[in-house]
Amino acid sequence: MSRAPTVRDPRLDFFRGIAMFIILIAHIPGNAWGRWIPARFGPSDATEMFVFCSGFAAAIAFGGTFARRGFWMGVGRVLFRCWQIYWAHLSLFFVVATVCVLANLAFEEPNYISKLNLTYFFEFTGEALVGLFTLTYVPNYFDILPMYFVALLMMPLVVALQRLHTGAAVAFVLGLWLVVQLTGLSLPAEPWSDRPWFFNPFGWQLIFFTGFMLSAGWIKPPPVNRWLVGLAVFWVAFMVCLSWRPIWSNWPLMPDIYGALVGDRPKTDFHWLRYVHFLALAYLAVAILKGREQILLHRRFAPIVKVGQQALATFLTSMAVSWTLGIALDQLGRTWITVGAANLIGFAILIAVAYLVGWYKKTPWKQPRAAGTDPAPRPAAAVAPAERGSPAGARASAVPLPGE
Repeated sequence: MSRAPTVRDPRLDFFRGIAMFIILIAHIPGNAWGRWIPARFGPSDATEMFVFCSGFAAAIAFGGTFARRGFWMGVGRVLFRCWQIYWAHLSLFFVVATVCVLANLAFEEPNYISKLNLTYFFEFTGEALVGLFTLTYVPNYFDILPMYFVALLMMPLVVALQRLHTGAAVAFVLGLWLVVQLTGLSLPAEPWSDRPWFFNPFGWQLIFFTGFMLSAGWIKPPPVNRWLVGLAVFWVAFMVCLSWRPIWSNWPLMPDIYGALVGDRPKTDFHWLRYVHFLALAYLAVAILKGREQILLHRRFAPIVKVGQQALATFLTSMAVSWTLGIALDQLGRTWITVGAANLIGFAILIAVAYLVGWYKKTPWKQPRAAGTDPAPRPAAAVAPAERGSPAGARASAVPLPGE
């Protein structure tokens, strides 16, 4: 009996796509559009959206392998994905570093190598290469993929604990996050200082595995009801008061209150305030779309969904393109026209990359030819005389020549 095809939840790819566009906006230096991204209105931002959706998608992509093919086959598939993420991280670094070199050669000011804080790499290249390949040198601009890499590496352990008891997996994830908050457990980001990775994977794994466990059905989301919706709206509004600068200017105590709440490294160690804020936003999104999820399949949302479906490719593209667009704006000047054009060009590139990668993933060269598109049969003269009339010759004549 054949299984009915499963329908992918459109919310996953839609919100991953939204996250990719926001990440592009946030990483274009001096981008006026960045004043209106979610990070300006609350403690959480597109990073939480990206990591949560990545955990949610990981349960879909790898959870079935663990269930159908066994634990060790699941481990193998996770390690293969880690291998891809590792090389994607290194490739992104070298591409952006090359863009900086080319910009320095083309323009006198500013120095784009020092602007991105890559001076160490070019002055101590040998040491930096060792640090880069061992992930002990993680410049700030290149810190999301290493965090995702470590979270993926933790997945087999979390799956193994869940097989003992779901509570064991939940306790491990919460316990590790709590250790980070109490002790500052982290990984070194550079050999000459004690600066940690900007995104501490031992803290951020909490949001990753929250998405993973919800997707896998290990934990259940809260029901949508009026009381919880009201509470979520209140919390989001309160966070706007603490986070939006125009309110800060009218209420001088707000920065002090926010600083007292979050401490020194709210984003690095993934502060609970960010976690609760993101969950409130996610809950409201679920409540708004409840029973209406299929509207995200409308063709007007298709480019966003496509970008979300190809999240790794579009993320890599956004990081390289955003820095390049920032260089262009440095040279052209930042007016509403140039800034708007830069953002729209970036969006168009992400969409084009998403559709191109999606096309390649369908391996169209393996698809059967459409009716009426078969090449014309080769003329008899193209077959060697010795092959004519023999079965082997008939088979050989059906093989296209190079270039056909």
